[in-house]
Amino acid sequence: MGFQQFKNINISGFAACVPNHIESNENLELLGNSEQIQKFIETTGVRQRHTVKGQKIRTSDMCFEAAQKLIQELNWDKNEIDCLLFVSQTGDYIFPATSCILQDRLGLSNDCFTIDITLGCSGWIHGMATIGALMQNGGFKKGLLLAGDTSTMTKSPFDKGTYPLFGDAGTATAIEYKEGTEGIKVHTATDGKNHQAIIIPDGGFRNFYNRDSENYIEYEDGSKRNNLQTYMDGAAVFTFGITKGPRSIHSLTEKFDINFENIDHFVFHQANKFMIEKIRKKLKVPIEKVPYSLDEYGNTSCSSIPLTMVTRLSKQLQKDKLKIMTCAFGVGLSWGSIYFETEGVVCPEIIMI
Repeated sequence: MGFQQFKNINISGFAACVPNHIESNENLELLGNSEQIQKFIETTGVRQRHTVKGQKIRTSDMCFEAAQKLIQELNWDKNEIDCLLFVSQTGDYIFPATSCILQDRLGLSNDCFTIDITLGCSGWIHGMATIGALMQNGGFKKGLLLAGDTSTMTKSPFDKGTYPLFGDAGTATAIEYKEGTEGIKVHTATDGKNHQAIIIPDGGFRNFYNRDSENYIEYEDGSKRNNLQTYMDGAAVFTFGITKGPRSIHSLTEKFDINFENIDHFVFHQANKFMIEKIRKKLKVPIEKVPYSLDEYGNTSCSSIPLTMVTRLSKQLQKDKLKIMTCAFGVGLSWGSIYFETEGVVCPEIIMI
């Protein structure tokens, strides 16, 4: 039924990296006049975004910087890192896997297990479930989950439904085998029937790149995009998110008898403020328990949960014992939730490159 518990798993650290280039929505002509711009910002919560525009920075570069910093702060021996998972829709190449390249760049052992997972907004949840399964029996003692996207590279600058929402980021989550810990409690789910709700139509092996792939098409809402850029059915995705997100959390708490009232923070995928507020109100969660990072960074795809941890909860993570519920939903369609408890988590300040 999509429920799993991986015991003996301890989250030891979070790190995040973003480009130093900032794009503001406050003067973005695509959104219309000043009144329309302010309405967009109030509704979505996205005032600015860090993007790779005009730079040669890619997802793997940001994940590399985050991982390097985290390894250093944890004082880990790189030869003792047993596995590396890279979660992204924007890897370096069609092949080889970017995780292989990052193993070399980070100077990890040739015995390090590596794998790529191609998921978007729900990617950190599914990545945590995967690394938990790999590490729960103690064969692997230390692991890295690297999650990020350069989402802005896949968005049309003429599509106001996607372009002003997304930012770019890369993150690292450090996991250790620690016998006796409760670990992580997980719910994951998939609905491939509705995969076309978020899609880039061309450029893969189903629909090869062709001479028409880069031609812009104008749609009824006035947006323009080509078939190498993201199509998103906003209404369908909104309904999906506000339905599946709360249901996933309720199911997880019921399955594992988690005391809902004792949860310190609910860290949601930073889709947009209107959607998250709908979910928060459905769950009847106090607003002070729900941190936001999208005002400053936008929707950063699979990196949004660890990015929010680093930028909004770092001091608490380092000094307090916390009970945390996370939830994400997106491309696939896929979604899920993870509950875990933390103590003394290493969480360096956000890196900008």
